[in-house]
Amino acid sequence: MTGETGERLTVHRTGSESSSTSTMIDTNNNNDAQKEDKLEKNNEKSLPQNKEVGQDAQGGPIEPTRTVQSAGGLYPVETAETLDGRISQNPVTDVNFPFLTEQTGRAEFPEEYTAETQTGLVPATSIRSFRRVPQNKEVGQDAEGGPIEPVGTVQSAGGLYPVETAETLEVPTAVPIEEEEKEKGEEAVEYVTFTIGDRENPMNWGNLYKWYVTIVVSVLVIAVAFGSSCVTGGLPLIEEKYNVSLEVAILTCSIMVIGFAVGPLAWSPLSEQWGRRPVYFISLSLYTIFNIPCALSPNIGGLLVSRFLCGVFASSGLVLAGGTIADIWPMAKRGNAIAYFAAAPYCGPVFGPLVCGWIEIGSGRLDLIFWVNMAFAGVMFILVILIPETYAPVILKTRAKKLRKQTGNPMIMTEQERYKAPLSEIIQTVLVRPVMLIMTEPVLNLMNLYIVMIYSLLYAFFFAYPVIFGELHDYNDGIIGLMFIPILIGAMFALGTTPYLEKIYGRTFARRKTTPEDRLIGAMIGAPFVPIALFILGATSFKHIIWVGPASSGIAFGYGMVLIYFSVNNYIIDAYEKCAASALAAKVFTRSAGGAAFPLFTTQMYHRLGKQWASWLLAFISLAMVLIPFGFYRYGAQLRARLGNSAKYSADN
Repeated sequence: MTGETGERLTVHRTGSESSSTSTMIDTNNNNDAQKEDKLEKNNEKSLPQNKEVGQDAQGGPIEPTRTVQSAGGLYPVETAETLDGRISQNPVTDVNFPFLTEQTGRAEFPEEYTAETQTGLVPATSIRSFRRVPQNKEVGQDAEGGPIEPVGTVQSAGGLYPVETAETLEVPTAVPIEEEEKEKGEEAVEYVTFTIGDRENPMNWGNLYKWYVTIVVSVLVIAVAFGSSCVTGGLPLIEEKYNVSLEVAILTCSIMVIGFAVGPLAWSPLSEQWGRRPVYFISLSLYTIFNIPCALSPNIGGLLVSRFLCGVFASSGLVLAGGTIADIWPMAKRGNAIAYFAAAPYCGPVFGPLVCGWIEIGSGRLDLIFWVNMAFAGVMFILVILIPETYAPVILKTRAKKLRKQTGNPMIMTEQERYKAPLSEIIQTVLVRPVMLIMTEPVLNLMNLYIVMIYSLLYAFFFAYPVIFGELHDYNDGIIGLMFIPILIGAMFALGTTPYLEKIYGRTFARRKTTPEDRLIGAMIGAPFVPIALFILGATSFKHIIWVGPASSGIAFGYGMVLIYFSVNNYIIDAYEKCAASALAAKVFTRSAGGAAFPLFTTQMYHRLGKQWASWLLAFISLAMVLIPFGFYRYGAQLRARLGNSAKYSADN
């Protein structure tokens, strides 16, 4: 194989490759040994891991690499041969891929953040050579391993004469890849990857620690959701302290949920530039601090503004927790971890009236509700910032900066650094594209509509229960809070069902190529439970029926709610894989809008329609929406192919 030369770097081969055709490669064994000794001496400064040249992270032999001479000395990099088995000829982007380079037409190394290589440095030329040339091919064989003709023949005026073919050459291309890039004026970029068994790769953390991180960020989501609903346990205190109507008091809950819709537009792109940890630190510290003006506000205006800002800052937990889980779990094992995250935003609000109802009864202090919320937020802030950085592109970006300084080679970088998007593209990706998806994607809108309905019903329960249990059974706010426990029980049953759903999906994956519609089995199981719960709630909302009747409806609702969200969330990710960040942003926006709107009219609806028909109206709407998961499971592929642009975004495209 011929040696490769960069635009300004001297290249040396190591290993057993033949080098008789290149003057850049030393054929003297003694010189090779001297070069290896020099590599070993420079190893501590030039390699991300403390490993010997010629060994992998576990000390075993590695395939032949090549070394590059820079101002900082010699250091090894990958070749097309060593990439075989490490990356794919047809790369697929991960859901957590940075949105600035998420378009695969631009990204030439999309698996940079998930692949592990021997040296941790992959020249762009090696990637192009690997993907351009058929792999595992012996000289004298074609791409399928069969014999090839030794020469070709050309017809001219003088007759036939033999010429060389590409197969008869020692390398598949007559001109080295670096020379081709040189002619094109392209730079000799070297991408940074994790090394084999890299301790800094979050995917290599132990399972016990991964589950610890998963539980911490899931409880963070519960803390954020708790903050939105904590005021529902003290609405009479807000009315009394600020001399406002019940509708204005309810607005203190809705306005924080509106903040949930606005905040992710900033936190998501910032996390891809700075990492998860700095964004968690900034946003959660501000969320904790802004509970102080909530507790001390002298008027309702100050309380509403502070609650809105709390929603904006706290929303980082909602948008980044799923990303953190995706950072540490590979795709094949991510399902069970995501189930806990999926349950958290729906279980969290239940704790608000459950805890704060007793605070209102026991102390009669509105400020104590916010002090408790501040303490919960502060504890989660400390636990979350103690977690190391998990976002691979930022980890590798930091490593690339360190290697540029050590080696003196400015062309060592990540692909995210190489393709810096202009401000206009960032704005389009973060703000414009989610709106465009909402306006142009009927498939996404129908799924979002289903999630909006489920999320809105949860917040409707917070204001329906005080009407049902307070007016019919004369329960105080503390006892009413206890009526939400069955919803948590149903959610726990749903979490017990998700491993079974993952096994079904795994068997389908082993049998055939999966489609986004395969994710909807859980939604089909859970969908009927939501209208059943509401029919039970309406049918048992009579004074002569014991509290167990309406309270038991929460079990069915909690079970269906979590299964639906778990399945539909995965469906959106698979159906819009190539723009998953934007699709999920559209989901969060619409979900939060629905959750903010329903509390504003739920109490009036139960008073005007009556306790039975108000629940039954919601039950009939939910019953009609049961058709969505069943219809998409049967006809989803055809609908995605015909409606909007969802076909080109999907995982099965």
